[in-house]
Amino acid sequence: MMVDGLLGRVIRNAARRNLAFEPVGNATGLPRPAPTRRYMLYLHVPFCPSLCPFCSFHRVGFHRNQAARYFRALTDEVALAADAGFHFEEAYIGGGTPTVLPEALAELIALLRQRYGVARVSAETNPNDLVPDVLDRLADAGIDRLSVGVQSLDDALLLQMQRREKYGDSATIRARLKAAAGRVDTLNVDMMFNFPAQTERMLDRDLELLTDDIGAAQVSWYPLMSSNPTRRAMAESIGRVSYARERAMYRRIAGHMLSRGYSRSSAWCFSKTPAMIDEYITQSDDYLGLGSGSFSLLDGTLYGSTFSIADYLQRVAGGRSGILRSRTLSERERMQYHLLVRLFAGALSLESADRSFGRPFTRTLLPEIAALRAIGAVRKVDGTLRLTESGQYLWVLLMREFFSIVNEFRERMRHESAEAIR
Repeated sequence: MMVDGLLGRVIRNAARRNLAFEPVGNATGLPRPAPTRRYMLYLHVPFCPSLCPFCSFHRVGFHRNQAARYFRALTDEVALAADAGFHFEEAYIGGGTPTVLPEALAELIALLRQRYGVARVSAETNPNDLVPDVLDRLADAGIDRLSVGVQSLDDALLLQMQRREKYGDSATIRARLKAAAGRVDTLNVDMMFNFPAQTERMLDRDLELLTDDIGAAQVSWYPLMSSNPTRRAMAESIGRVSYARERAMYRRIAGHMLSRGYSRSSAWCFSKTPAMIDEYITQSDDYLGLGSGSFSLLDGTLYGSTFSIADYLQRVAGGRSGILRSRTLSERERMQYHLLVRLFAGALSLESADRSFGRPFTRTLLPEIAALRAIGAVRKVDGTLRLTESGQYLWVLLMREFFSIVNEFRERMRHESAEAIR
């Protein structure tokens, strides 16, 4: 537990340093793409029918007219990026809840596939939108993967999270998941663990329902993340978060999922077959994020977009992207980030890392790698660093801390965006 706490502090401090952004200097905000590269594209749709108290992602309440304008602006921003020379391989549409306007989302997906040659598309949704009309629209448009925010199948926890009235009870959600199976190539179920009121029995029942009753193709198990923007709201609605039993709960999850024939796609994602996953950052060295509140990583520079919907709509209407800020990482910081995200997917090829950076990766990050090997988090096998079983949980902890700091940065950007337009 002492090692867990130390690693958590290290990643928090590193993340805070890397999220000190400066204003972007060029007119459109768009970086210059490499002409021969095909990029991962992330599109952010911030609208939600209701706002969950534990969520720190950039999201706002759903208003149909505003959301319709936003989808049109997002389409224009994609066109702006394509005109600037960006070519896209895959697209991930997150939120928020991108399916708040299914017809607009379907049009966007069809456009990505047909006009811009995007090979695979993943989007997020909620249980209410797992209905034939929405599924038919998205399937016809060419979606490959849907990620459904379920969080828990326990009625008491759903009620406490203020989700039971919004999205139905456990039986309703299970029925919708079963009916949606096979409608897309991959149906992922997003779950959370380590709720203050969650018992081992509750967790075990969720696990059995997912694998033995629903037969989910893919399940992503996220640890409950407590960050400054949501800590008070979470304490009032679901109680104070403790990390004392997080490791034991994760081991329970991993043991069950692996015993049922699932394999790890990342430290917290379990799949029956190889498939797209939420953590596209583990597979893409560079990615372009468009839409309000999105982030990009391109050629060693991080970029952040405006968190103001009004500012975003105005910028795109004026022929600019929503990208406002950037921060260029040092080579060592790039290597540390590469180590973090590649090992999150389970393994890092040292030979490939040497080629990517043009210098010995292991020699540069010798202190970090030596420390990880000393605590038994990684082992070296045939030139590849691989997470051990103990290391899998440590990477859940590290990514939880990383995203918690990102959430704090989102909150700061929201306030700065609000101040800028007053």
